Amino acid sequence: MDKPDGLGTFPTSMKTTPIAVAFREVRHFKPDDWLYCEPISARGEAMDWTIPAHRHEGLHQFQFVQQGRAEATLDGVPVHLEAPALLMLAPGCVHAFRYARGSVGRQVTVPSTRLTQALASSPSLLVLLAGTLVLQGPTVQADAARLDAIWAALAEEFDGAEPGRTEALQAHLVLLVTWLLRRAAPASADDSRRALRDTLVQRYRALIEQHLRRQQPLGFYAAELRVTPDHLSRSCRAVLGLSALDLLHERVLTEARRLLAYTAAPVAEVARELGFADPAYFSRFFARQAGHSPQAYRAALLDGTALQPDQR
Repeated sequence: MDKPDGLGTFPTSMKTTPIAVAFREVRHFKPDDWLYCEPISARGEAMDWTIPAHRHEGLHQFQFVQQGRAEATLDGVPVHLEAPALLMLAPGCVHAFRYARGSVGRQVTVPSTRLTQALASSPSLLVLLAGTLVLQGPTVQADAARLDAIWAALAEEFDGAEPGRTEALQAHLVLLVTWLLRRAAPASADDSRRALRDTLVQRYRALIEQHLRRQQPLGFYAAELRVTPDHLSRSCRAVLGLSALDLLHERVLTEARRLLAYTAAPVAEVARELGFADPAYFSRFFARQAGHSPQAYRAALLDGTALQPDQR
């Protein structure tokens, strides 16, 4: 992905905002709504063109930047977007945007279950839904007029009230998603293996989010993914440089830091919230992973000698 250039870095306030489902895009203004579509300017103008870091569980979001540019962070990775650019945000992807003022585009959000049902007969495309995708440059420019037409038709149908609205919305969305996934599909056998490995790791990370507060062992995740723990660890090392267990522990530690930093809950309550039956075991886990106790971490935050969780 491209490094940011032209608009600078995100302000500190964006980095330290607690991650949550800040917006509820899927709204039911009409009985047959099953997705939500709006222009980028709807939130941009209301929020000074800065969308703080947040994530959506169980939702896919697609965004088309037709004019302008933006700086984004997607799961901690900085991305510079220059129109025309098309994004697919997978469920659980932590994302933030700072748009150039006056940027033009649209976004649509849809429950992931509805999307997977719509693409159920195309497994080669379906597997790509597990990851976040960004397309921009010549690939998008060459088909910008077609994309403009697809997005305009989807928005017009969303705003209307014609018979068959649900079916028409699904048809327009499937056209859009199919266009995106076809161009993101791997071109060679090596690319295919890499894509499958990346998808496995994305699915593993999504499962971690789903079961984060239940303290499931690594064997549980491997069984859910229908692979061996060793295969899962090899894939995680190849993609992220961490073993599957290290990735799991790192995510639990990050969530523990957030709860300790952004809430006043006692350490024992934080332990219970994360699925630890024994607060003492949680404290030992935290100390082993972080190098200091939960209490010491909170004290360091107060005296300014420790970074906030989302500044690390």
